[in-house]
Formats: sequence, structure tokens, C-alpha cells
Amino acid sequence: MPGENLTRIEAQERRALIDTQSYQVSLDLTKGEEVFGSRSVVRFTAQPGSYTFIDLIAREVREISLNGEQLDPSEVFAESRIALADLQAENVLVVDADCEYTNTGEGLHRFVDPVDGEVYLYSQFEVPDSRRVFAVFEQPDLKATFQFTVTAPAAWKVVSNSPTPEPIVHDPSTGSGDGAIATWGFEPTPRISSYITALVAGPYESTFSELTSASGRVIPLGVYGRKSLWQHLDADYIFDKTRQGFEYYESKFGVPYPFAKYDQLFVPEFNAGAMENAGAVTFTETYVFRSKVTDAVKERRVVTILHELAHMWFGDLVTMKWWNDLWLNESFAEWASTIATAEATEWTEAWTTFNAMEKTWAYRQDQLPSTHPIVAEINDLEDVQVNFDGITYAKGGSVLKQLAAWVGIEAFFAGVSQYFQKHSWGNTELSDLLTELEATSGRELSTWSKKWLETAGVNTLAPIVEEDVDGRISRFAVTQTAPADYPTIRPHRLGIGFYDLVDGSLTRTHYVEIDVDGDRTEVPELKGLKRPALVLLNDNDLAYAKIRLDDRSLATAVAHLADISDPLARSLVWGAAWDQTRDAESAASDYIDLVLGNIGRETESTTVRTTLAQLRTAATLYVAPADRSAARQKVADGLWDLAQSAEAGSDSQLQFVTAFAGNLVTGEHAGIVGRLRAGEETLPGLEIDTDLSWQLLVGLATIGATDAASIDAALAADNTSKGAEFAAQARAALPTIADKKAAWASLVESDEAPNTIIRAAALGFVHPAGVEVLGEFVPAYFDMLIPIWESRTYQIANYLIVGLYPTALASRELRDATRAWLSANQDAAPALRRLVNENLADVERSLAAQSRDEER
Repeated sequence: MPGENLTRIEAQERRALIDTQSYQVSLDLTKGEEVFGSRSVVRFTAQPGSYTFIDLIAREVREISLNGEQLDPSEVFAESRIALADLQAENVLVVDADCEYTNTGEGLHRFVDPVDGEVYLYSQFEVPDSRRVFAVFEQPDLKATFQFTVTAPAAWKVVSNSPTPEPIVHDPSTGSGDGAIATWGFEPTPRISSYITALVAGPYESTFSELTSASGRVIPLGVYGRKSLWQHLDADYIFDKTRQGFEYYESKFGVPYPFAKYDQLFVPEFNAGAMENAGAVTFTETYVFRSKVTDAVKERRVVTILHELAHMWFGDLVTMKWWNDLWLNESFAEWASTIATAEATEWTEAWTTFNAMEKTWAYRQDQLPSTHPIVAEINDLEDVQVNFDGITYAKGGSVLKQLAAWVGIEAFFAGVSQYFQKHSWGNTELSDLLTELEATSGRELSTWSKKWLETAGVNTLAPIVEEDVDGRISRFAVTQTAPADYPTIRPHRLGIGFYDLVDGSLTRTHYVEIDVDGDRTEVPELKGLKRPALVLLNDNDLAYAKIRLDDRSLATAVAHLADISDPLARSLVWGAAWDQTRDAESAASDYIDLVLGNIGRETESTTVRTTLAQLRTAATLYVAPADRSAARQKVADGLWDLAQSAEAGSDSQLQFVTAFAGNLVTGEHAGIVGRLRAGEETLPGLEIDTDLSWQLLVGLATIGATDAASIDAALAADNTSKGAEFAAQARAALPTIADKKAAWASLVESDEAPNTIIRAAALGFVHPAGVEVLGEFVPAYFDMLIPIWESRTYQIANYLIVGLYPTALASRELRDATRAWLSANQDAAPALRRLVNENLADVERSLAAQSRDEER
């Protein structure tokens, strides 16, 4: 039996046999804490006499009837499938079942708010989890209309893809719980894929607005959130960004918003940033700011809002046939949300953020052994799950930026508009989009596609600069190399910037934009110009490639990085320095000096955030082991100095304090943090609010400067879901073997913890400050891999397999143990082996960096 997997071949065979028309789904949410009633009426056509199956994950199936004939559930339902034989040309299937609520963020997630005991539900169906809620042909190219009828407590709000109707309230005696119950009968949706259907229910607070679409229709807008967080939800700002996004996309896409309304719902214990359910987008509550957050987080929320809005066209209106084109869905939304943020909102440096965050992610992912072409080979659902990665999102978005530069932005938007108009409500493949872009741009794109989308790996670009006796350039060329495993040399649209010191600022004095292709591209138009202090390849960040600096430019960058006037140019130099460190071409100790010497003057919040994370990696993984203790202390001391000298109340001050708390080494450091938390020591403008107090406590826990009783007391004072996450992280971060064993047992030996607690506790468990005891868990880690993979949902298994890997050890012993497991388990699920291989790659890269640092 297939378990819960589905192969691409099976999906293609099923699509060849059937076509779906409609679903009528009735859900009863009044049956208690564990299950809900699910009744599906599915209408579909088929080749007469054929056989197929429909997907369902349920605790109990009471009734199955096909075309009026009762089928025995014990005979036709097994694991995740209901067998359907002897189909007619027109078919009606009825399935009545009890399905289970989850605490994993998949299917229909049930959450009880510790603040007030209220119950909140929300659905999360991408990739294959609508089958956890109703019987469904679970693949994106079997679109249909969906009509939901929901029975729930009358005091709740119920939201789905269609506008919420007035409920019919029933006598309370008809329900199993206390109080009145009601039924909401939603109108059918347009023809959409099952993974973007949605149900959100509970005593959510809400507020409403509206806008007028380009079509002249009035589009109702809604924002929803939990009662206990409602005071912190800035709905007016969210409506404002949404309006800006609507105006931008409708103008650029040339197609009006396709759905009847647009609700945005902030839901608890969410696994991702957000999900593009048609007309009913769900968001993580991380974007509800109960405490001060960095500008990086504020900007990210705007990008996420616009990312999901872009999906209403790209993904929801026009949908991929199969998950091998998932990248196009997500990459387009990444690219579109960034350009919309930069051009339609106050966050005008969004492309700098994209470079610092998304491209860093992409370059890392593209150098793992699991890297794959952007158009990935997706053989089954397990392949899809692990391909929500830096290739699918960030590299794809980067390549679309390159493509827009390659064909021209106006031609790009014109082609996208034709694509939406031609394929509305349908399913497409990559070639459908490229056809329209070729028509609007006049560029032949099949060669571009083969090199960029069908091959893996990242190229490295470096300058060749020769000068005459007068200091003028006699020759300028760009070399391009590729890794041996992925030797493709690609075409790039490339900016080249010259920078010189002008009144103390490193300012661009000349810029040229060219097409680069082949191993070496000569740039004759730069001959005769005075050689600048800094030559910056990929200026404006059009290309997807790692860049290298020539010796003179590198010396200038090290001495004057903070003096570069343009934030995007600075981000490119930060990125080049990090790439050289990761690639063991330069010493991690030098990178630490570079960061501590320049980050204090960095103005872009996401650049600071990303660089501080890399600083910790350099100190804990990449520095030579003999020097690691000194490097960690140097980093902690440097971060505290930066925090003290930062502008009062500034974004950087908050980031430096938080980073300091995450990098504590000594008792002196703990004393500073303890006094800050207690209010005995202050920094001008720094408020120790709820979340920062927790972050300081977690930092104290990492070096054993607090205890379980103090953590319990903090949780009693902040008995919220967010408080519970921080408490789980702090307990797991305590560095004694007994505390680590307790955390391990709560994660691996029990399956009761919800998704967000698992994620937080794993983060604390592997904190580098507790590295001395992590070696004790290496055998247990490998012993748990297959049992966890086979017994938990994908999302939870992923959190445990990646989150509990003791990367902080970064030792040859861990490398060898990981290789031994891979060698002994070659028949393990490919998706599981991929996760373990990625863990191994981090250790191998750390060992190479350590060797380079030893040579310093």
C-alpha cells in the first residue's frame, strides 16, 4: 500500500481518466476535541468502466456510496485511499467520515488559547492535506468548485474562500456542546485546486474595509485575529499595504483581482509565513507585534502580505499542473512581492533586503548536495515537501529578476498579463509562460531556460582588471566559473559599478550594464577609465551568481565597507565576504573582524539581521576549534560594545542586545543580561518588553545562569502561547545533561507537543553554548531517524530531523557518524536521506572552514 504518498505517475494516470466538477463538503465542528464530521459529495466524469481512487485521511469512515451503490468501507478504504471501481461517464460519490484535528499545523489545526481557553481552528492544505479534512482528488490539476457547509458554535466566526453568509442558528439541544450552534452555507467557489481551499473557525475578532477593483467591483476586505492578541493587530496598516498591492498588481498584470473578497487571518501555531488560500489568506502570528520588533520583521510582513496577494493571480487563478512547477508559483510571488514592495510602499530598499536574505538562502541551498534544478524532478508528494526550499523560492525569484532584466521589465509584465488572460482558471506548465514572454520580448528563451531552469548550481563571477602606468584600465574582463559537479556556464545580465571615496563616502562614479556569457567576457567600454578603489560586479544585483572582489577592491571593502553609500552595494559586498568565508577562501576570524568593525554603521535592518546570524556561525562553526572559545568571547564582547554605542532606541540597538543574549560565554556576560532583565542596568531608549525579557532569559539559560524555576515563573507571568514557546526554548537550552535528556524525551519519546513548541524546543536544545553535552545524543539521534520519519507527519519529522541534528559539534566524529548512517540506510526514504545529507553538508563545510582558519 502507498501509505500517504502519491506519485506523479499515479496523478497523471488519474487525470487521464477523470475530470472533477464539484465538491459539496459539510463539516460538523461540534463533535468534541478530537474529531469533526466530514461529509463530501463529489461529482466527476470518468472513462466508463475505469478504476481510480480518491484521497482521504480519516479516523473512521461510516459511509461510502458511488452512484447510489453502497460500498463497504472496510473493503475499499485503506490508509489514505478509497478505491473506486467500475466508474460511469457521470459519477456522484458520497463519503461520510470522522476526521481528526491536528496539532501539527497540517490539515485542520486545533488550538486552545491558554489565556482564555477559547478554541481556534484553521486549515493548512498545501501540499497534500485537504484530504485530512474531506475526501478529495488531491492533485492541483483536478480543479473543481467547492461548496462548504459548516456547523459550529453560533458564537464563532467561520471563514472560507467565498464570502461568509449569515448563519442559521439552531436550538442548543441539537449540538454536543454547551450553547447554541449554527450552520454556515457558503456559495460555491470558482474552479480552483483543493490545496487553496480554506476553513478558519473560532471566536476570532475581525474588522472590515473595502476597495474598488480595476474591474469596478467593490472587494470586501477583512482582517482577523485571536481575541487575546487583537489589541496588537494593526489592521489599518495591513489594509493600507493591501490596497497598495491591489493597485500595483492590477495595473501591472492587466487582469482584475479574480475572487469575491479578500480576508487576511492571523492564526496560531502556523508552520509557515503565510498561505495563499483563495480569498482567505492565513498568516503566522509572528506578524502580530505584541512587543517591539525590528524593521527587518516589519518589512518582511509587508513582503509576505504582497507575496500572498500575488498568488491570487499566479497560483490561484492560474495553477501549475503538477508540483514540478511549484517553483514558478513561489518564485513569481517572491519576485512580484519584492518589486511591489520597492515600488508601491515605503519600503523602497526591498531589493537590498532580497539580496541580504533571499539570495543568501539561495546560494546556501544551491551549494548543498541536495541542490536541484529550479524545475525539479518531483516524483511524489515526499519530493514536494522537501522542495519548499531556497531553490524553489529564493533562487527562482532571483532568476526571474534576471529574466525580467534579460527581456526588459515592460515586456516581462506584458507577457505575464497575456499568460493570465489566456490561462485563467486553468493549469499550466513552464512552457506556457515562456511562450508569452517570447512573444512580448522577441527573445528566444528555450536556451535560457535550459541553462537556468534545468540545471543546478551557482556560478562565480570575478573581474580581471589590468591598468597602464597612468592607472587607467587597459583591459577589463569578467570570468565565469562553475562547480565541477554542475559545470553549466550561463548567460547573465550584469551591472558593473566603479566606486571611489568622495567626501569620505564610497560612492559609485561609473556604471555599465552588459550581457555576460561564456568563461570570459571582455568589456572594452571600460578601457581607458581610471581604475577605481572598488570594482563591484553585479552592481544593482541583476544576476544570480556569487561574486569575487579583486585584491584592491577587497582591501577597499574591508577598510571602508561601512562607507559605501548605497545600501544594495553594501549588501553585495557583505555577501561576497560571507561567500568567501563559507567557501573556505578566507578565514572566519577575518570575517569576525570585518563584521565587528563595520556592522555598527549598517542602516538596513535585514542586512544587520542576516550578518549577525552569519557572525555566530563563523564563531561557533568556522573558526579553528583551538580558537573557538576566544572567538566566541570576542563576538560577545563586541556585540555588547555595539549595543552600548548604538543610537538610543534604534533598530540596531535592539538587534545588538538580542544577538548579545544569544552569544553569551562568561559569567560577566550573564551578569550584564541579568541586570538588564531586572532593570538594574539600562541602555538609553531600550525597553525590556515581554519578548525581549524572554530572549534575555533564554540567553541566560544557554550558559546555565538561570534555572527551571525561574523559567516557570516567567511563564506564569506570561501564560500565553508565545510565552510557552519561549519557555520550551529556554528549558531545552539549559546545558546540563539532565535538562537535555528531559527536552529530548519531550520531543522524541512523546508526540503530544504541538508544532511550535517542537520548533522552539529544538532551537534551544542545539544551542552552541551547550555543545559539551550534545555529543551524548549522537547515537540517539541516528536511532530515532527512521522511527520518527515513519510515525510523525512530514512537518513534525522535518522539525525533529533537522532541528535536533547537533551541527554545533562540527567535528570529524559527527561527520563520520552521519556518513555511516547514510551508508547503512541506503534504502531509507529519499526525502529522509536528503535531510540527513544536508545536515552532513553543513558539517563538512564547517570542517573545511576550520582548516582554512587554522592557516591564518
